[in-house]
This record gives sequence, structure tokens and C-alpha cells, in this order.
Amino acid sequence: MAKIKPKQSFLKRHNNIVLLIGLSLLLAGFYGIVYNQEDEWVMTEDSLLSYPEREELEYSVMDVDDSNSDYVVKTISYTSREKQVSSLLTIPGTSNNNSNAVPAVVILPGAGVTKEGEHGLSVLLAEMGYASIVIDQRNLGAVDVEKDIMLFRNGAEPVEFLMVYDALMASDVLRDQPEIDGSKIAMLGSSNGGRFAIIATSIDESISGVIGISTSGYGSDSLDREEVIDQAAYDLYISIDPDNYVGNISPRPFVMINSLNDTIIPYYTAMRTFGKAEEPKSFGTVDGTAHGYTDAMYPYMKDGLEEIFA
Repeated sequence: MAKIKPKQSFLKRHNNIVLLIGLSLLLAGFYGIVYNQEDEWVMTEDSLLSYPEREELEYSVMDVDDSNSDYVVKTISYTSREKQVSSLLTIPGTSNNNSNAVPAVVILPGAGVTKEGEHGLSVLLAEMGYASIVIDQRNLGAVDVEKDIMLFRNGAEPVEFLMVYDALMASDVLRDQPEIDGSKIAMLGSSNGGRFAIIATSIDESISGVIGISTSGYGSDSLDREEVIDQAAYDLYISIDPDNYVGNISPRPFVMINSLNDTIIPYYTAMRTFGKAEEPKSFGTVDGTAHGYTDAMYPYMKDGLEEIFA
């Protein structure tokens, strides 16, 4: 099975996952089903991911760019599961906010997008008076489903779990900054990054809310557990599907923004995910075929953040 490419459509990936569940029936006979998580991560009775504890925060500031009077950008490397995650922390100038401590956002780019490629969102947020941290996701957000199934079956932490964990650690970096109000941290993710943002927000009740741009879940409820033989593949599929987490975000605000004719994430899949969320929630629809943030989404993003940080 080929590695999923960053711009593979939702339907193609969904079909690949279902196919892999079927193919992995053969592998189950050879490898068995093993769950040995060593308390680093746990699965709930509903096959949902949970992180009871996170490692002690370790990070270093590699560079500081204060050449722009409206905001300061720091290049930060932080430790997450023995990996150094590179990030850009953007803090607005004091002229944008009357308070010494400002709300902040964890930004998770879409697959194939670097932190530099998504830094424009950080600048927009700084203009609104919000700090943000945008990270380079593992494999730049691309996912190898077959590899993750094998890792999960053998009790190892799948890469998709690690990307959720990286997002949670990024929120800890934000809280450690004196300029930031640690009680007001939101998640914002685009495309695949939106999926991890939704799951991370569901897991950590201290996150104030989440905005998902051009994203959706996988519709894993279309599978009947009673008809699945390989429970490891099935449980992983359930555990990485944002559709199974959105209902746990309430009473924190849940915001989605999508292009009506998005060429990567079909609009109806985004609406399906939105329908599974509880209030308070809002959905912003923009015309066009664009995948990812566009200027037309600005009002929905602005209003969404105001609601999250109210």
C-alpha cells in the first residue's frame, strides 16, 4: 500500500483505511493484537485516545526576530516524545492589546505545509491581538496508514497519536510564556491539521475551543464493529477519527470553516462532522474551490476566536 500523499482526497483515504482493515486480517494471524502502551497513552472504552499526563516541558529559543514593530517572532524548538519539534511563536506588540497577557492559538498546518508556509495566519492573529505558535508537524502532517496500523498492533504509539501529542505540548509552550494568558489557549488547524486540532481539544479540557479550516472526520461509524475481525485496525481507525471526538468539546466553542466546493475535503463530510458537535458551534461557508485558509474566511475566523476567548 502506497504512502498517502498530502493532497489525497478524503474519499480516497477513507477507502484506503477500510481496505487496510480488510487486508490486515491476514496480518493479524501472524502478529496478533498487542496493546502495550506503558501508560504513555491510553485508550478509553470507546477506543478514543487519551493522555493522562504529559512530559516535563523542555524547549529552547533558537532565534528572535523583532524587526517588525507590530509583533515579535521567536523560533522555538521543544521536546515531544524525544523529538525536537520546530515552531514559530508570534507575540503581538503591546499596541494591539491593553492587557499584558494575551490569548494564544496553536496553529496546525495542513499536510505538506511548513510552519513558514502558515506563518501568514500568525500575522493575521497578531493583528487581532492574539499570540500563536505554528509548528512543523511530523512528516509535515502526511500520514502512512499502513505503518500506523502496524505500530498500533504492536503496542507502539502511532505517528498520528504523536502529532496530537505534539499539538498538546505546543499548548504547554504557550502557557509558559509570560506574555500569554494561559487560561485562554485555542487550537486552529487546516485540513489534516484540523483533525489533530479537534482531537487535541477534546482530550485537553483546558483548551478554550477549536477552529477547523477545510477539514472533516472520516465517518468511521459506517463500519460495524461486530463485522470486523481485526480489532487493532478498527480501534485505530476509531481513535483517529475527529467525528468521534467533536461531541466532547462542548461547552467550549467549536468552529468550522469550509469552501463550498473544496476540491480536497468534500463539503458534505465537513457538514457531517459539524452535525456531530454539540453547541456552542458555528459553521462558516465561503464560495469557491479553495482548500485551506482564504481571505474570505477572515470574518468567520475572527468571530470564532472572539467567541472562544469571550
